[in-house]
Amino acid sequence: MNLKELIKYSKDKRLEFIDLKFTDIPGLWQHITIPIQQLDEELIIHGIGFDGSSIRGFQPINESDMLIKPDTETAFIDPFMADPTLSMICNVKDPLTQIPYSRDPRNVGQKAERYLSVCGIADQVFFGPEPEFYIFDDVRFEQTYNTGFYRVDSKEGFWNSARDEGPNLGYKPRYKEGYFPVPPTDSLQNLRAKMCKVMTEVGIPVILHHHEVATAGQCEIGVRINNLVDTGDMLMKYKYVVKNVALAHGKTVTFMPKPLFMDNGSGMHVHQSLWKNGRNLFYDPGSGYGGISKLCRHYIGGLLHHAPSLLAFTSPTTNSYRRLVPGYEAPINLVYSQRNRSACVRIPMYSPSEKAKRIEFRCPDCSCNPYLALAAMLMAGLDGIENEIEPPPPIDEDIYELSHEEKKHIKATPGSLSEVLDALEKEHSYLLKGDVFTGDLIETWIEYKRKREDDMIRLRPHPYEFALYYDI
Repeated sequence: MNLKELIKYSKDKRLEFIDLKFTDIPGLWQHITIPIQQLDEELIIHGIGFDGSSIRGFQPINESDMLIKPDTETAFIDPFMADPTLSMICNVKDPLTQIPYSRDPRNVGQKAERYLSVCGIADQVFFGPEPEFYIFDDVRFEQTYNTGFYRVDSKEGFWNSARDEGPNLGYKPRYKEGYFPVPPTDSLQNLRAKMCKVMTEVGIPVILHHHEVATAGQCEIGVRINNLVDTGDMLMKYKYVVKNVALAHGKTVTFMPKPLFMDNGSGMHVHQSLWKNGRNLFYDPGSGYGGISKLCRHYIGGLLHHAPSLLAFTSPTTNSYRRLVPGYEAPINLVYSQRNRSACVRIPMYSPSEKAKRIEFRCPDCSCNPYLALAAMLMAGLDGIENEIEPPPPIDEDIYELSHEEKKHIKATPGSLSEVLDALEKEHSYLLKGDVFTGDLIETWIEYKRKREDDMIRLRPHPYEFALYYDI
């Protein structure tokens, strides 16, 4: 909607406030709320000021003044505000130069889409993420100098099968057996349906929902493919809706990749394809393997070649590497395959049609900043095309069942946040093309992740270390 349409819409709906949302460096929404009377040309063109030094990864205190500028095309009525409120997603810009801010994640996504058009390879990229999450009934955690613990609980948790729940009625998914059971074992059917209805109200195109593999409330809500920035916007709204609907029903949601020991982690497999002049560039039914084109194979080559540094954006937390570990059905093998979920890149084979041809990168998880992760994947894939990077030969066997001799030639993803940050520091030239990522953003990302996350985990004793070593 343009400004005139937006003002009329606001009057028709009797809206009272405007909520302006933008994304910080780690990937969480921040917001400021103003009266609806401030919806005018000044707000849309120039934006509104905020303290950039108080936002993670943004400005130093001596250069703190920044602006957020709302994108009217993102407007939706916020379903969780007590007073009728118009929400808009914003871009961040510098008040002195009036140029988009280099560390604004949404700006990075927009620059990646522009670079795609300029480089001439394709005119559209489509992404289809599969976000997974846990719905818990209770979460407690503490970290002080002399204490460190966490505890999560769910009525669905199989560990509660013996608990006196007055009465305990059973129907709890067994470990690793939560995939697709009907109610009553799937106790979250109605809650997910409510989440889907609210998502639809705010413009998220839902296609399915179901219980996921793990016990204790692991779920997935599937959404339609879209372009890069719109997918980033959708993922931010997705988390917002899921968390708030759960809270309204007395539950809590986490998108942590690995909140439970010895059960499945939560990933965010990302389907992707490139198109030009209405034609799917990944589609070539006569090419042989998987029906993919040579260009698609080189795109895959870029993803796999750059995976060590790429994961710094797609799997960017210490907890990501509790999920990405050998031997536990995690997508750590740097190869591609058709149908095979033990490879980092899978070619789905559900349909032979051009419209459905795509590849699926299985390493990412929902702890990522979606704009940065999607932009980084696109840049890695484009670099593969530009440099004709060949991936390793495809493997159709279950890689987990291969012999040690057969496995030793298959490269794996790095095993820690520290390793992927080191890889990003050494190798990120593919991200700098077209000024999509800037040196200051990458330096800020690495510094923030090392000091605020990786170091803070490495310096603390782990609770299990007491079980192992206290009596030494």
